[in-house]
Amino acid sequence: MLSLLLAATGPWFQPLVWMDYRLSVLLTISIPLVVLIWAVVAKADAIVRLSIIYWRVASLLAITLYLMMAALPVSFVSSVIARALIPASLWFWEDLNEEIADRPQSPLKLAFTAWRWAITVYSGLGALAQLPFLSCAFKSQLQIIDEPFCRVWLDPPWLYKQMFHPTATPQFLGFLGLIGLVIYVIYLSYFVLIRLGKNGRSATGN
Repeated sequence: MLSLLLAATGPWFQPLVWMDYRLSVLLTISIPLVVLIWAVVAKADAIVRLSIIYWRVASLLAITLYLMMAALPVSFVSSVIARALIPASLWFWEDLNEEIADRPQSPLKLAFTAWRWAITVYSGLGALAQLPFLSCAFKSQLQIIDEPFCRVWLDPPWLYKQMFHPTATPQFLGFLGLIGLVIYVIYLSYFVLIRLGKNGRSATGN
């Protein structure tokens, strides 16, 4: 009922936003989870390692979801950054790319390759599509909530909150999001400033 009401009162592109969230559930959660479990069972170490790296990087999407539940302006920045980092994390590692390319053809390799290309295209187009909404990052919480142009991205997270966190306050969920964001930034800074210079594009450090 809430989603129908929001769709009726939102801007013309709101159906596209809802479609984006549905695709996100499929491409960023469901399929990579299946691929990870499949790779673990098949003992495909390179795919497992790259999948774990993906989940670490993609955790920024979950952080963004909680930031948007609280209508925090920084969520519009973290959303674009997450979509940009995901493809980078999947193609950056030379050793893993070579090991995966050298694997014999199999349904697992085909599924992983298809998903990697699909999420790369999805994330790239999504990042470009969200660039105009970066202006929302420079507005107050009240402005974000009042202006349909910005609020359209908050409607799905609010529905998620009603489904999974009905008793939690937006302030508390936003606080959790901010803690997650701080931890994420610290880890990313460590990788860029220390680990990248030490190991380069090798995920194993060899």
